[in-house]
Amino acid sequence: MMFAVVIALAAVPLAAGVVALIVPPRLAAAVTVVAGIASFALVLALVPAAAHHTLTYVSYFRIDAVSAIFMLATGFLYAAVAVYAVGYVGHELREKDPAGGRRYTIRFYALFNAFAWSMFIAPMMNSLALLWIAIEVTTVVSALLVALENSEAAAEAAWKYVLIASAGLGLALLATIFAYFAGAQLLGQHYDLALSTILQVGSQLPPTPVRFAFLLAVLGYGTKVGLFPVHTWLPDAHSEAPTPVSALLSGSLLAVSFYAILRYYQIATAALGTGFPRDALLAFGVASLLLAALYLLDQRDLKRLLAYSSVEHMGILAIGVSFGAPIALAGVMLHVLAHAAAKGNAFMGAGVLVVKFGSKRISAQRGAMDLLPWTGPLFLLAVLALCAMPPFGIFRSEFQIVAGGFSAHRYAAASVLIVLVTLAFLGLSAAATSIMFRPLNTTRGPGAMAHAHEPSAWMVVPMVAGFIVLLILGLHPPGELTELITRAVAQLRGAA
Repeated sequence: MMFAVVIALAAVPLAAGVVALIVPPRLAAAVTVVAGIASFALVLALVPAAAHHTLTYVSYFRIDAVSAIFMLATGFLYAAVAVYAVGYVGHELREKDPAGGRRYTIRFYALFNAFAWSMFIAPMMNSLALLWIAIEVTTVVSALLVALENSEAAAEAAWKYVLIASAGLGLALLATIFAYFAGAQLLGQHYDLALSTILQVGSQLPPTPVRFAFLLAVLGYGTKVGLFPVHTWLPDAHSEAPTPVSALLSGSLLAVSFYAILRYYQIATAALGTGFPRDALLAFGVASLLLAALYLLDQRDLKRLLAYSSVEHMGILAIGVSFGAPIALAGVMLHVLAHAAAKGNAFMGAGVLVVKFGSKRISAQRGAMDLLPWTGPLFLLAVLALCAMPPFGIFRSEFQIVAGGFSAHRYAAASVLIVLVTLAFLGLSAAATSIMFRPLNTTRGPGAMAHAHEPSAWMVVPMVAGFIVLLILGLHPPGELTELITRAVAQLRGAA
């Protein structure tokens, strides 16, 4: 039964991408929405099984609790953004000539579904080599999506992304080679880089190649995560990509790349102990969080603001893993899910704001609370969620991470985390306050509110769903999700 679910999850988004190439645009949109919702339902069906045991099929597919959490984040965003894209792409069609609009729609939906497929496949891979290939595929597809707007800025951002991400994945490939060398010392030359196999002999692996593999993995996959100093592609790509793509880039792609680092973290802690890998992640995490917090204080472009917020949250994940305490690791797993919902909502809200005001510049956006009766409050709530305000899921996850830091006696690191998150809060809240509450230039009166409407209901409904998810994660996560996170924590600590 579960094998059929896994195969369906691997097939549905890819099939939707192929169908989108050959059907009319409206039907492509409907197929994408159905594929997104079906994929999310399939991931939910995997959760109870992954919460109790590891699923392994035909030696290539391996889904454990850690995998399932990252797939859950992708599944929710895929479904939500697929619905959002109906309104977004409809607006793009109205802005373009009929022929150009049709070409844009076909390319968008085909690549969008392929992108979601690649992010589902990566956490399923049992082999470190296949994991590298899957993340390489995410790079190729997402680069094409970044360049989809066919402007000079988009082409430049896509080219910069390809160059930097390719260099990073070259380092990640070298990490894969070192991991193979380490495993081959015990398992022979025919060792196939299977994660399940190398974890079984982790304590016997030679330390030097494992140390190199881990550092190269953090730098290489960290390029896709957006960790300092290999983050420089991220603000440009997220700013220039179509808004639905930006939501998937920030909420899912960065997390899937961090998933790859976690797999090398498991190998490194088994072979080297916890000291070296945790110290390395702490250094990269603090540097990323510091950089993001400072840049958030002075951003003029809304989507770049949210991109730097993603750098901030990836730094928080790295710091949380470095603490190593069970409650901190539970916070990291919850943070992956909460960040996906919050950042998805924030980018979807930003897309509505850009459509409404015709500009990504924060200075051009004002009075959104009056002009956008649904998006205005929902975007503000998404920003508050990103700032770790209660009662949302990120407050719960960051509280657990900080508590884990103190319980692990990492007092200085936990204190730095609190200070830098507060600094980031100031930058995000200042921008959101300006957009929401700065008075309109028009004279108040009957005509002033004539334009107070939402561009499309399709762009509002998924934000409501994201808001509900954030409340559930913050107030009372479901029991099966709690079991899944508990098992994931045990696996990261080498106890399961």
